Amino acid sequence: MNYLHDAAAIYRESFARIRAETDLSGVPADLHDVAIRLVHACGMPDIVADLAWSPGVGAAARSALAHGSPILVDVEMVAHGILPRRYGNLVLCTLNDPAVSSLARELGTTRSAAAVSLWRERLTGAVVAIGNAPTALFHLLEGLAAGGPRPAAILGFPVGFVGAVESKEALIRQDVPYLTIRGRRGGSALAAAAVNAMLTPLPGTSPPEA
Repeated sequence: MNYLHDAAAIYRESFARIRAETDLSGVPADLHDVAIRLVHACGMPDIVADLAWSPGVGAAARSALAHGSPILVDVEMVAHGILPRRYGNLVLCTLNDPAVSSLARELGTTRSAAAVSLWRERLTGAVVAIGNAPTALFHLLEGLAAGGPRPAAILGFPVGFVGAVESKEALIRQDVPYLTIRGRRGGSALAAAAVNAMLTPLPGTSPPEA
């Protein structure tokens, strides 16, 4: 069978094709690499048309990560998709914490939402990546609306047919740095890809001193 075998060549060709097929004309320059990685993660260049972001979210997330801020994620799939930490960032998923099940019953919500309650002590200045549960994003936004700790940025990619669209629209209405994709599409691979892109310094820049 005739196919490309060399891993480095496959990588180069993949990104060359993505750049050729993806319209980045409406995306800020500092989010181009993020958009490219999102397309690479799902194979769909058309998702770029559905991306939504707040001004400066790229700079906010990159600065927080470069200074060692934690990365808070809703599911282990996101955590395992994040590349080795360039700056030694803690990646924290609390979904399987022993307290979550009883807390979910107490709050009358999902385990994913209850797990967000355990982020409180680490949330200020953190980068949040949600790639699965709309209820996790809703619960996070409820906390912000109530005056709770504020993260440096929210990368919101919950996926599904119930609550995904609405949770992301609620994120867009919040006064917090965010990146998301409108509609039902999302998922752990996209959330992890967004973090990985933010962990990579832009060409011609150096990470700030810690």
